[in-house]
Amino acid sequence: MTDTKITVLVPGRMHPRALERLQAAFDVIQTSAGAEMDLSDEQKSRIRGAATLNRMPAAWIDQLPALEVISNFGVGYDGVDAAYAGSKGVLVTNTPDVLNDEVADTTIGLLLNTVRRLPVAETWLREGRWEKEGPFPLTPLSLKNRHVGLLGLGRIGLEIARRLEPFKVKISYHTRTPREGVPYTYAASLLDLARSVDTLISIVPATPETHKIINADVLQALGPNGVFINVGRGTSVDEADLEAALKAGTIAAAGLDVFYHEPKVPAGLLDLPNASLLPHVASASVPTRNDMADLVVDNLIGWFRDGKVVTPVAETPVKG
Repeated sequence: MTDTKITVLVPGRMHPRALERLQAAFDVIQTSAGAEMDLSDEQKSRIRGAATLNRMPAAWIDQLPALEVISNFGVGYDGVDAAYAGSKGVLVTNTPDVLNDEVADTTIGLLLNTVRRLPVAETWLREGRWEKEGPFPLTPLSLKNRHVGLLGLGRIGLEIARRLEPFKVKISYHTRTPREGVPYTYAASLLDLARSVDTLISIVPATPETHKIINADVLQALGPNGVFINVGRGTSVDEADLEAALKAGTIAAAGLDVFYHEPKVPAGLLDLPNASLLPHVASASVPTRNDMADLVVDNLIGWFRDGKVVTPVAETPVKG
């Protein structure tokens, strides 16, 4: 980088650690949520980089003629039009790997919470019901002897699978193509996977192909002993179908960390005793979010200093 600081746009919110490091390395222009592109023509003309929390549509890219790189905070970048950016020669990066362990750990915790109703049991204790009413009722479900199916077996999916192995459960998976070198059983379709397992974990990103793929047919195939866990994207689930399946006993329980219209959660799900719900916290620890923040900044510094980025996405026009 030169002595003159390069201008970087932060449209809306940004992690404090990332913002602090960005301000030390760049001339940062941060705009308000809802007014992300409220900039003068002069400002737009000198913005060469952007750091974003998963928002950079094509219309914003078109307004930034000098833009070279978009650094996204998060593994998912469905809010960034990466294909369009790539067609314009603009790089896009994300923050994979640094959150794999945290998300995988949270997934196992959510699965245990859902099957054994641990948050409900803690509430029973805290409300004094153990002393007044006796032991917490036996949970109808157990993780013992379950057959877990993973929808998605990427970096995070593999970490989840490895954590499941010590629980002595059977593991299957579905992806577009089978993965080589894994000891898990491949299912040719999502429906085939749901029919063969009693526990389904979704780790897929938000794409047109994954939109509402968890629907009534899949839940029916999962069956009355079935447990559904979602730590991927809320848009992959038809929430009306899921609510109906939980109410009717089509499946036994669900654990959700993500929702279709976050942060709004359907009231029908909130009222269900067989739903364990988290506010999208799978990677939400201080160490992990700090690592993600550092990677956002490192991608920008790497590009402007060395012409290289650490973690380019698939659509980006250069490799890391």
